[in-house]
Formats: sequence, structure tokens, C-alpha cells
Amino acid sequence: MTDPAGRQADELPRGTAWEAFGGVLAALSAGAYLVDDSSRVTAVNPLAEELLGRPAAGLVGGDAHDRLHRDRHGETLPKTQCPVREAVLAGRTAQGSDEWMLRGDGTLLPVSWFVTPCETGAPHGTSLVVFHPLDSACPPEEQPPEARPSLTELERLALLAETTTTLTSTLDVDEALSRLVRLVVPRLADWAVVDLITEGEEVWRSAVVHFENDALVHNDALQGPMPPVPVGSMMPLSRALRGVAPALIGPETYQGPPDSGIAVEQRRLFEATGMHSAVIAPIRGLREVLGALTLGRSERPEAFTPSDMALLEDITRRAGLALANARLYERQRKVAETMQRHLLPQLPTVPGLEMTARYLPAPDASHVGGDWYDAFPLADGATALAVGDVVGHDLEAAAGMAQLRNMLRAYAWSQQKPPSKIVEWLDDASLHIAEVSMATLVFGRVRVDGAGASVLTWTNAGHPPPLLVTREGSARFLTEGAGVLLGLGAHRPPTARPDASTHLPPGSTLLLYTDGLVEAPGTPLDEGLEALRRIAASLAHRPPAAFADALLRLARPAANEDDVALLAVRVPARGRAGAGGPGPGRGAGAR
Repeated sequence: MTDPAGRQADELPRGTAWEAFGGVLAALSAGAYLVDDSSRVTAVNPLAEELLGRPAAGLVGGDAHDRLHRDRHGETLPKTQCPVREAVLAGRTAQGSDEWMLRGDGTLLPVSWFVTPCETGAPHGTSLVVFHPLDSACPPEEQPPEARPSLTELERLALLAETTTTLTSTLDVDEALSRLVRLVVPRLADWAVVDLITEGEEVWRSAVVHFENDALVHNDALQGPMPPVPVGSMMPLSRALRGVAPALIGPETYQGPPDSGIAVEQRRLFEATGMHSAVIAPIRGLREVLGALTLGRSERPEAFTPSDMALLEDITRRAGLALANARLYERQRKVAETMQRHLLPQLPTVPGLEMTARYLPAPDASHVGGDWYDAFPLADGATALAVGDVVGHDLEAAAGMAQLRNMLRAYAWSQQKPPSKIVEWLDDASLHIAEVSMATLVFGRVRVDGAGASVLTWTNAGHPPPLLVTREGSARFLTEGAGVLLGLGAHRPPTARPDASTHLPPGSTLLLYTDGLVEAPGTPLDEGLEALRRIAASLAHRPPAAFADALLRLARPAANEDDVALLAVRVPARGRAGAGGPGPGRGAGAR
């Protein structure tokens, strides 16, 4: 059984973009096949099977050069002289003609061809090879000028394939728009204009781009907010923004009395750019119109044709799906970050302590993280501090984080017990009444002893150790009080969780944090911890808020893909309001 592209179904790489790419191959009206970075064929579309007179099974897995590429006499080309193979191995885009492919019956098929690298989710690099028989189409010079396309049929197919692979490989709206413009200018036009409909149903002219001096230049004066879309207007842009139809337009289109503010802006656009011919098409998502794309020519003398209009409609159809996905991702990103921040508490005002907390979402912020922090006063006058990390990056992790935090608060407030006992109860309860598989946690309490000094007592359930930084710039990890993480159940060691205590010197800063501040793929954890220690020591004299901001900027590894939560607690120096003294403390909110 084969997939839509002709490849054996059981050979498909699971969990990749292959299903979508197979559909693209099958839809191409030209022969096409995929090769990996060693020129081995990985997929063949049905039309290639037909043109070559070869079944996919006879091509997949073999070297494309050895099985297909020949010279005009039917001899095998030296590999160093094959332009198709050279482009594949170099991972670059190339095209050419006057090449021959060997058919199944031994005859030669003269072709023009196009090669471009593409992303399919395969573990190795992949290139798309599109080919078209040279004698199967009417030569462009024999077509009437008004029907002659800007691109050959092969170039059009290659552009559509490149559009699909280029736009679907990003989930950033601005990057998708930038890529869209680079795809069509200067290949099809001198100008590209993108009008988008915002989520508030307003129109925004996002890009007016001109190709000049071998570079794409934005015309900022023509970009910005646009008048609303008039419901009854029959002018081309208004119709496109309602999703009606593509159109060929020119400066004469807007010479009459304008029927709306959009028509006025369109007249200004043509006057400022000097475009003599343009084509416009709506950008549609699955359920809504997202905007419109206009291509214009000012330097190139030829006008756009109906063939160009059909091509642009194919391009905007693909762009619409990509932009819809990117917008959905950004919407989820905002919801996730807002939800995460609302789940995290405001810090209390505690006399004798200054506290600052920060939460930084993961780069892939559509994943709601399980990192959290908390600080709250206890019934006996002490202050509870906690930082934890629930395993997972989804809504279940966020829900589990909220449940753990709330249960911890309840146990800590109602039971004046050491931190280790509170965490033991929390561990037992989480197995039965919380939606948490596993989690790590540092939980401590700060109190004032008889001598007026601040004392921290804590326990650590499998979490990175707290860091204590003195005012003089000496920093050490509090590695005592370490125990196993939460959620082990029957696998938990029978020994009781330990507690540890230490004095917090005047002017010192206690830092609790999650592993996103120190971990990076491929880097030993010890290196991240040592980097954090050095950086924190160098920031010892900064106020707590500046201390926390600088840590996030300097200590977080560049390759980090996790969210970060941190809680910094400063004990005032002598001469200021002491721990438990009359001066007011400060609690800085999270951000």
C-alpha cells in the first residue's frame, strides 16, 4: 500500500510533516520525487511514476542519480557533472533544462527540472526535485502575449511547492509575512503590499515592499492603519478583504470618485509607487478572511495576466493556511502566558524582608509550564517560601501546580511543623487528590530568633539547591536538607525527609529558582550551577528587583527551552530595618 506520494506506507516517518507533504506531492501537475542528503530517493509522486514508466517501489531507496540521470546519448553521467545531484548534495535551490531521465522501457525523457531543499520532519536533509517533459507544453514564445505567463509551468509548480514548505515551517506571523514577500518579489513583481485584518476587525497595511538595488525596502510612509472595509463597495481591495475574488487592477481602477476611505488609500498607493499593473487576491484562512496580497509592477513593462492572477490565488491560499496556523499559535501563546501569570501569587509585604519574584515563560510558550513560586505569612509569625516544578508542559501541569501550591499553603498554615513534615503530608496527599505525577520542591520558613537574626529552615524534594549570596559577594549552595522528589509513591525511601537550618546574614540574598535558570541541552548541570553562583555573587549589591532581572538576562542559558521561576529574598543590612524590626518590608510582584 502506498501513500499519496507513491511511497510505501510502512516506510513513512511517523510523527513528521510527511502526511501533509505527501498530499502536496500528489497534487503537483508535474513529476516530483524527494531525495535525502545522500541523493537516495525517499518518495515519488504518481505523475513521476507515469512519466518515467517506473513504479515507486523500483525507485524508493535507490540512488536517484544512478537510476535516473543520463546524458543525451543514454550514458550514465559522471556524478561530478550532474547538476541535479550537485544541487541536492549542496542543499541549495537550482533549476535547469536539457537533462534526460531514463524511463523504465529504456527510452530517454528530456526534462526541465527544479531542485529545492525542504522540511519534511525526516531525520536527514531532504530536497524536492520537480521535473517537466520539455516537449509536453506549448513553448511560451508561441503563446499570445496576453496569455503568456510570467513563469513557465515548471517554475510555477516549483514556486507553489516552495511556498508551502517555506511558510509552513514558521509559526511567527511577522516571519511568515516576510517570507511571503521574499517569495514573490522580485520573482513576480516589483512591489508587494500586504493588508491584514486584525482580531479587532480592523485593517492594517502591514507591508509595502519594493525591490530596489538588489534589496527589499519597506515604504514606511504607506504602511499603517487603514480605513474600515465598506460592506457594499465593489472596488477590488474591498472585495478581496471580504474574501470575494482576485482581480487585475491598475491606476485607472481608482481614478473615479472614491466610494470609501480604502479607495482613497489605494489611489495614494498607485500614485506613490508608480505601479502601472497590479493583481490582488484575498488571503483566506479556514474560517475567515485574514487579509489581501497585492503584487504590483512599476519597472517591469509587462502587465499581469489572468494566468498570474490564478497563480497568486494559489499562493494566497497556501499563505492563508500558514498565517491562520501562526495566528492560532500566537493566540494560544498569549492565553498560556496569561493563565500562567494568573496562577502565580502576588508576594506579601513582610516586615524585615525584601522579596522579588520573576516568571519567564518558555520560548514555546503555547505550553503552559509547571514552574511556580510562593511566599506567605504563617500563623506563628514566620514566613513560608517555596519554589517548585511540576513535571510536564501542559494544562495538566498547570492545574497540578495550582493544586500543590494550595495544599502546601493549607498544611503550612494549619500545622506549625518543620518543613520536612509539611512536605511529607503534601507528598502523600498529592498521590490521591492532586493531578500531579511527579514534582520537585524547595520549601522553607524564615523566622527571627531570640537574637534578632533571620534563620532559614528548609527541606528539598529533588529540586536544585537554594543559593545564599552574602553582601560581600560570597555565594554558596545550600545542599543540605536534600530528599527525593514528590510522587514516587511506593518507591519512596522509608527514611524521613531531612530538614536543614542556616542563619541569613544581614544584607544577604536567598535565591530559590527552577531548573530552567541553569539547565541547557548537552551541558552538564554542574556548569550551569557554577555559572549561576558566579553571576549571583557579582550582583550581590544590586537591589532585589535588579538582581532578579540581571540573573534572568545573564544566567539563563541561550539554548534553554524551559520556563523559569525564581524568588529572591533580601535580608536588610544592619542599620536598616532589621528582621522582625519596626521598618516595613517590601514585596515585589511577579512579572
